[in-house]
Amino acid sequence: MLHIKFRFWILVTIVSISGFSQGMLLPIISVILEQDGVSSALNGLNATGLYIGVLLASPFMERPLQRYGYKPLIVVGGLLVILSLFSFITWKAFWFWFALRLLIGIGDHMLHFGTQTWITAFSTQKDRGRNISIYGLFFGIGFAVGPSASFLLKINPSLPFIVSSGISLLAWLTVFLLKNERPQGAVEAEAFVESFKRFGKTFKYAWVAFLPPLGYGFLEATLNGSFPVYALRNGYEVNQISILLPAFAFGSIIFQLPLGILSDKYGRHSILLAVLSTGFLAFLTASFVEGSFIALTICLFIAGMLLGSTFSLGITYMADLVPTSLLPAGNLMCGMAFSLGSISGPYLGGVFIQHFKGTSFFYFISMMILFLLIGFIFHKQPKVATVKSKHS
Repeated sequence: MLHIKFRFWILVTIVSISGFSQGMLLPIISVILEQDGVSSALNGLNATGLYIGVLLASPFMERPLQRYGYKPLIVVGGLLVILSLFSFITWKAFWFWFALRLLIGIGDHMLHFGTQTWITAFSTQKDRGRNISIYGLFFGIGFAVGPSASFLLKINPSLPFIVSSGISLLAWLTVFLLKNERPQGAVEAEAFVESFKRFGKTFKYAWVAFLPPLGYGFLEATLNGSFPVYALRNGYEVNQISILLPAFAFGSIIFQLPLGILSDKYGRHSILLAVLSTGFLAFLTASFVEGSFIALTICLFIAGMLLGSTFSLGITYMADLVPTSLLPAGNLMCGMAFSLGSISGPYLGGVFIQHFKGTSFFYFISMMILFLLIGFIFHKQPKVATVKSKHS
């Protein structure tokens, strides 16, 4: 029992450091590229590297895990992240940094896939939900703290990367204290044709449930990748940005569990409709008060409270809508929707900043949330959800 707890907290620690590195990387590089005169569109394009890495790695993760076990996958993924983070200080070039972000995306995906699957495997039925909640909470805390490392830029431009790679190295070394295990009863992946058939059925039942993960990926990546550029161009200091970005993340962390409980009581569709409506109003308000640092911080915190749980709520809503046999396909599609949102967000945000000067950046975000809201307003719950709920 003791060794299981020891393993759990090592894996959770590794994930929190990974969250810190990801949360640091987006705004730090955005600020550096902006200060070097890179256009906002190219700045946004560079930010997509991490999420492209995630999409590229996804089809190839299952078989190495089955063959070699959890530990080797985590070790290789962690090492790839550490070396890539440190390599940022060796050569400052746009496409070199893009390649490094792509490698970090691949490494992080290996690390997360290994740790999350391992925790799920050794957790019992009664503590699995709690363990996964703690796992997500610690990643969220790390991601929220990450942008605060922006102040290190004033000391030395290389310092954030040195600190991040150093902390990641210390966490990575603890993996060697664990004994390797392999998944029990794992099955080989099915043929691609069968997978695509299941994806088609899943989309038919639950397309609306993929909108929240898509929107959350878009929102998270845009705020961390494009907003720093907009803020710098509108008179905000780097140290102020390092407070504004965590405000959204901390709001998300605090209300993650309460919103989940409310969705169990009142239904996922109703809660998502409520948070999207009020989240839209929060960002719309931000467009009017962005001249005030305090008011903007409050707006971003409230927006995080409301919209920071849309990814997890989207996954649980998907589980409400599809038959049990389609849950694996649904989870994969939620992850893909998140990655697609994360890829498109920073680039479109950069294009908006470049071509709509004088227009508030928060109008752009508000319109994205309005798009999601319209999807929910006009969505009619399919009969399969009702059938499933009766047999649950």
